[in-house]
Amino acid sequence: MDKKRVILVTDGDTVAQSAVETAAHNIGGRCISLSSGNPTVLSGEEIVEQISKAEHDPVVVMVDDCGDLGAGRGEKAMLTIMNNPEIEVLGVVAVASNGKEGNSVKVDCSITKDGKKINHAVDKNGNELPGQKIYGDTLGVLRYAKVPLIVGIGDPGKMDGKDDVSIGAPITTAALREILNAASNKGTEIYE
Repeated sequence: MDKKRVILVTDGDTVAQSAVETAAHNIGGRCISLSSGNPTVLSGEEIVEQISKAEHDPVVVMVDDCGDLGAGRGEKAMLTIMNNPEIEVLGVVAVASNGKEGNSVKVDCSITKDGKKINHAVDKNGNELPGQKIYGDTLGVLRYAKVPLIVGIGDPGKMDGKDDVSIGAPITTAALREILNAASNKGTEIYE
């Protein structure tokens, strides 16, 4: 049986949900809308069940800790998803928070609010920061997980209006596309 290919997004509030749904549609994927919530409402097992039912590939899933500094609901769900043998996590869209509160993780690249791909981190507004560490409340487990690609972005659906759903959530879409491109360059088949 083929593994379900999944992209994780570390945010799940209502604005992020709309942006992620739009971006998933833009790449021909399927967003598990039930995975939204601030914090994530479904357990990891319940999200895995939803992933298994999804008809499109890749499947985009939201995970959110709602500010919990420890391993909150979003991180616990993320671990369950990443450890499921029937799921292949293609990458993670790591959403930045304000300042340096929360956990940090090194990003492979980021997409700024202007749609520019950079080799540095970004802040919540999608502005470039020095270094490669991005800070957020749902990122702690990523420091120890093996994930093919971590792409940093600011707040999905926001970023000074430059990721608004009315214009197609272009920054969130670019982050998802970056993960898809990396996966296809490694020989992973992606069906759009």
